[in-house]
Amino acid sequence: MIRISWQSALAAIALVVSLVALPLTPAAGAGMTAAVLLLVAAAIALSVLPLDRRLTIAALAILPHLAVAILLAALTGADGTAGWSFFSALAACWLMAWRLVTVLSGDGKRRTSGLIGNIAVPALFGIWILIIWEAITRGAGIPFVLLPPPSAIGVRLVNSVPILAADFRQTVLKAVLSGYLMGCGAGFVVAVLADRFRFLANGLLPIGNLASALPMIGIAPVMVIWFGFDWQSKAAVVVVMTFFPMLVNTLEGLKTAGRMERDLMATYNAGHWQTLFKLRLPAAMPFVFNALKINSTLALIGALVAEFFGTPIVGMGFRISTEVGRMNLDMVWAEIALAALVGSLFYGAIALLERATTFWHPSYRS
Repeated sequence: MIRISWQSALAAIALVVSLVALPLTPAAGAGMTAAVLLLVAAAIALSVLPLDRRLTIAALAILPHLAVAILLAALTGADGTAGWSFFSALAACWLMAWRLVTVLSGDGKRRTSGLIGNIAVPALFGIWILIIWEAITRGAGIPFVLLPPPSAIGVRLVNSVPILAADFRQTVLKAVLSGYLMGCGAGFVVAVLADRFRFLANGLLPIGNLASALPMIGIAPVMVIWFGFDWQSKAAVVVVMTFFPMLVNTLEGLKTAGRMERDLMATYNAGHWQTLFKLRLPAAMPFVFNALKINSTLALIGALVAEFFGTPIVGMGFRISTEVGRMNLDMVWAEIALAALVGSLFYGAIALLERATTFWHPSYRS
């Protein structure tokens, strides 16, 4: 039985609008236009026919994305902006990609299992953000200084590898990692001591809360004056930003061990430190990793902002501030893309470590 989804219906309407409003772009020939329209029409037809699920997924994965590639190629050499036909065809392709995501996610039926299903959906979301960004900036004629297209940013990334590598070493490997390890380590140790000695918790928590409320743009110049213009001052900012989240989360995690488990340890004649290492710290690991994940993004943000207030002529924050003044927006976005990639990989690595360490936690049980 033919089952028409709302994405397919809207895509068909968008395709009709695209046909009425031809041409796609001033530079698109008849062959290019026919290829786009036929590919989108075939994707719509195959999405509503009662075909095998794998065949439907393959059709939706290939046809609309091939049509989008031809659409973006049609922008090359086009004078002025694209018309309604271009954007209607783009909307039809996007709706077919949405239909693909719906099918992969289940659509009320079985979900695509395994690693493919877990990777394909977020990958499609990310790819289509870049596709729409590229199509709108180029098709609508948005000035380069306002928002460069992803293709220009990608070219800048490839052509500026030595500069980006030096900035990465200065900001991430020196400032972020050192400050992250010191801040998280200090917060963890102080939390364990504060749990053992109550007066430390009563005295340090208000001070830690006060320190966490300090504005970053206020403490960054002070740290530059104290520790100099090199990476040490940026690491100090990262320490201040990451200490309190780790302290609070670890203290809260140490309270999660149940009364029954603690009474059992007492019957074994276990002391404070034995109970801590064998029961309470393992129970607190989800809270500790939660702080580590929060701090993974805070550390990168803190180091980047701190570099705006004084740094050697290298570093991701330094590069962003100087290239904005030169109106080299593609380089600015290349640094932003690098920071986003580093932050995502950092967060993902901690999440994988959490999964390996806290595999026993109920949230990981299937």
